[in-house]
Amino acid sequence: MSGSFPPPPQAPETPPWPWLSRQAARLPAPVGPWLARMLSRLEVDMLLSLILIICGIWAFAAIAGEMREGDTSAFDESILLWFRDAADPNQLKGPAWVETVVRDITALGGVTVLGALTLFTAGYLLMEGYRRQVVILLSAVMGGQIVSHVAKTLFDRTRPDLVPHGTDVTTASFPSGHSMMATITWLTLAVMLARLRQRRATRAYIIAIAVGISCAVGISRIALGVHWPTDVLAGWAIGSAWALFCFLLADWLLPARAKPPR
Repeated sequence: MSGSFPPPPQAPETPPWPWLSRQAARLPAPVGPWLARMLSRLEVDMLLSLILIICGIWAFAAIAGEMREGDTSAFDESILLWFRDAADPNQLKGPAWVETVVRDITALGGVTVLGALTLFTAGYLLMEGYRRQVVILLSAVMGGQIVSHVAKTLFDRTRPDLVPHGTDVTTASFPSGHSMMATITWLTLAVMLARLRQRRATRAYIIAIAVGISCAVGISRIALGVHWPTDVLAGWAIGSAWALFCFLLADWLLPARAKPPR
């Protein structure tokens, strides 16, 4: 197939831990054979992703617990006010154009930008025959929206009231939807593209850009006074965990015919 995507690096055929795979195969069916197949496909990067997913979920749960107990108030208020002019907390630090720049940055995590980016990318991948990547992308983004809505409804945290809001908001505060969806969308796109690059430096650069955009969006939400810092931290944590989870699930469950041609 002709296209701009080069073939991804080939994974090793032998499992990194054959002894565990053999032991699992001895367990009663259907658990034993299924677990053996999963272990035979488990690679080092998959194991690292699992660890990162667990860390992200743990971080989100820890932040949520501290927030519900009211133990984050001092931290949230001090960070939020740090972005404000000491003489006039209604104004951001720095010249007047800073607020315009912050609003532009926050738009990178908004529904309009992320929705358009997702649809344009999905259309391009479909034309190039990369149906598997389309499934991953749409599952991650749409599933992330559901997770964000459920979490906001469950925690129902009020927005900050220490400073005027720099943009209109209508939903609950925890977790930050902009931070979460920016992390999911930009990280998903970055990992998809990085996995198709051969050079390690190129892959690291692509993912670093995605991480930088996600961080900038989260910080902009605090600067605009529409989110507490713990809202943003929770959004980053659960967003990263969800994006990685979607990739692992796709790698394990999607049939071979769903993979892009090589």
